[in-house]
Amino acid sequence: MNEMYNMGLSIHSWGAIILLCVILLNIFLLNGAKNLQKYRRLMSIFLMPLSSTAIGIALFSGTIMMAAKHLDFTIENIVMIIISLILIILEVKRSKTLKYLNSKIENALKIYKFYGLKILYGEVGLVVFISVWMWSIA
Repeated sequence: MNEMYNMGLSIHSWGAIILLCVILLNIFLLNGAKNLQKYRRLMSIFLMPLSSTAIGIALFSGTIMMAAKHLDFTIENIVMIIISLILIILEVKRSKTLKYLNSKIENALKIYKFYGLKILYGEVGLVVFISVWMWSIA
């Protein structure tokens, strides 16, 4: 049983690393975006499903770990749940803002870049914070 729990912790840790890599990929691609329509298409076809999958990996593996611990709610688990909800909300806000952004406005991509990068850097901060905290405990 202990081996399964350790494997679950490993998968959950890798899920956090994958999530961080996907957020960094989003930052890289948003910084390099030159055309709003191409970036919207890239976001809707590739980046949004990838981000959702990465968040889902972390959430699913965390749920399995909670079940393995018999739903023992510690302060660390509650903080992880709250941060997961915040990440989901931030991703929804970022994608909805891009979806409803008026492309006829001059500098629309520049305005979105500022907003999107602010959200993405906040997500990086949250993931790094919770990861460092959890890895320092283990």
